[in-house]
Amino acid sequence: MQFQQLAYFLAVADTRHFTRAAEQTRVAQPSLSQQIRALERDVGATLFHRVRGNVTLTEAGETLLPIARRILAETEAAYRAIRELDELGRGRVRLGATPSLCTGLLPVMLAAFRRTYPGIELVLHESGSRDLQTELSEGGLDLAMIVDSRVRDDHHLESTPLFVEELVVISPKHEPAPVRGRLAIQDLKDRPLVMFRRGYDLREATVNACRAAGFDPAFAIEGGEMDAVLELVQAGLGLAVVPSTVVGDRFRMTQFTEPGLSRVVRLAFRRDVELTRAARALQEAIVRFLAGEGGLGHLPPGIRSLAGR
Repeated sequence: MQFQQLAYFLAVADTRHFTRAAEQTRVAQPSLSQQIRALERDVGATLFHRVRGNVTLTEAGETLLPIARRILAETEAAYRAIRELDELGRGRVRLGATPSLCTGLLPVMLAAFRRTYPGIELVLHESGSRDLQTELSEGGLDLAMIVDSRVRDDHHLESTPLFVEELVVISPKHEPAPVRGRLAIQDLKDRPLVMFRRGYDLREATVNACRAAGFDPAFAIEGGEMDAVLELVQAGLGLAVVPSTVVGDRFRMTQFTEPGLSRVVRLAFRRDVELTRAARALQEAIVRFLAGEGGLGHLPPGIRSLAGR
């Protein structure tokens, strides 16, 4: 089994097409097909169902897919680590984060990091916690900021708590507050909510809290990502439950009565792959920022740091 064969295998698995895979890997299609057949002989199993106009993975192919991704990702990580031995003035870090973090706290944190390490290239992948953990496990990311309630049992991954983030209710600034003072979960009953798509961490937190209070929430509209939900609330379609860090000065914010709603954000990484120097630098910078060290900024309201504990 050769690294190049695995690269060809991943290209076919991703494109589901031998010709497009050959174009993507810049090799002649007959050569690519020959290498795939050689790989199948090495592993002793057929990796693709080849039906005219339709290429799909066999059970053996599905089994090899995440392993191949990890092998190639670890190989690339090794090359990057060696290239970065001379200095920390260059490098590349692939960071995953949920949409709410990308909208809220993360830009300030990355700006602080960028000022300290201008030569390090940052690649940001925005997705849900579950998808980020899969990509991290398969070697597609170096670090991922995920929500605690969505941390799954994966022996490849390790995570450390960063901060507790308060969840609040937002409404249009030009409209009256939904209640005077703080709002109880029961106050959301029969109030139309702008709701995130299925699989979204915030959707699950809101729906579960309402059901624990004895009712199912009413949706004015559902299916949006973070940016869409904020715009729909501003347009007056309904209320939404969001992290306090995304509110800014665009909305009227109403806090929940104690103990309220909150979530823990964690930083996840591969336990079986050593981080590159650039990735370690970002990891340490995130912890320092949240601990308020080094003049890197201050935390917005609604955040309680757990970093360094």
